[in-house]
Amino acid sequence: MFLLAALDSQPLRINFKALPADNIAYREKYAAVIPGYHSNKKHWSTANLDGSIPSEEVQEWIQNSYDLVITKMTKKEKQELASFQ
Repeated sequence: MFLLAALDSQPLRINFKALPADNIAYREKYAAVIPGYHSNKKHWSTANLDGSIPSEEVQEWIQNSYDLVITKMTKKEKQELASFQ
């Protein structure tokens, strides 16, 4: 799992995985980013997508979260994932 989305929340709210130092930096830079809701707060952040965070940055966070999860997968899991793409 690399992303959780609260689809019924207004504004949209997502949890994403990041390196601990990056999570601290995101929280310091944006009031809309808080420690991960119901997640390991060291590795996860929650972003309220209220328009205060540039969409390009949110897209980068999502890609980085995906990449972090992929790097922890076994070779077999990576091969299985590749068969879906």
